[in-house]
Amino acid sequence: MSLAALLAGAAGVCAAVAIVDLAALVAAGPRRRRGRLPAAVVGVLARVGRGAGAPAPPADLVARLAAAGSPLGLSAREVMAVKAGGALAALAAAVPLGAALPGRLGLVAIVAPPAGAFLAPDALLSRRARRRGAAMTAELPDLLDGLALALRAGLPPARAIGEVARRHRGPLAREWAVVAAEIELGRPAHQAIAGLRARCPATGIDALIGALDRGARLGAPLADALAAQAREARALRAARVREHAARAAPKIQLVVALALVPSVLLLVAAATLGTLGAR
Repeated sequence: MSLAALLAGAAGVCAAVAIVDLAALVAAGPRRRRGRLPAAVVGVLARVGRGAGAPAPPADLVARLAAAGSPLGLSAREVMAVKAGGALAALAAAVPLGAALPGRLGLVAIVAPPAGAFLAPDALLSRRARRRGAAMTAELPDLLDGLALALRAGLPPARAIGEVARRHRGPLAREWAVVAAEIELGRPAHQAIAGLRARCPATGIDALIGALDRGARLGAPLADALAAQAREARALRAARVREHAARAAPKIQLVVALALVPSVLLLVAAATLGTLGAR
């Protein structure tokens, strides 16, 4: 196979990679789905961590778990057990590598993986909470409009929340369904609604809770206030869409610079070499 053919093949590969990257960038957007650590692996790490004596959870871990949607149904103590088990597994894998490396490099190779494994669940919880909050913020305007319509139709707030949640899909609608179920089971409405603050890291939730609380205590009309909040939330969502679009432009330019341009240059070089070889 000639050098020209190799260059042409490399150019095709670069172009294909660039096209795939561009398609993924456009189609996936900010909500690209990622793989999850299998529940079985998490269970094994939790057992290892409990056997080794996991540390007590920090005070804010329960709130961070609620904001992240309680992934895999883990409690705060189970998360600490997973962190301890992950650190021990990373240490067991890092010791042979560190022993083979010289001097301080070996020490770093032994210390860094366990530390990273212990801190990784915190980073994953923070990322999940941010994504969940962004999804709820995008969902909020439609739910507020539906709630305002239900209240104008004469439904009481608790039933209106449940009806709106039943007609929508998404993390925020699921949390509203939880609130409606708690109220139906006898929990005081103000306590059930206040629980949204911990479980819903979305912009506008505090204003919604405040409006519902004022309506319950003072009898203030809710429909107009919720409609105004829906308009404000929709304007915020449009601003965020424009922000994401502005951020996408440099990424597209980077893909073009790193993949498409080199592929074109490789094609030109292949054609040039082919012409010189023919002579």
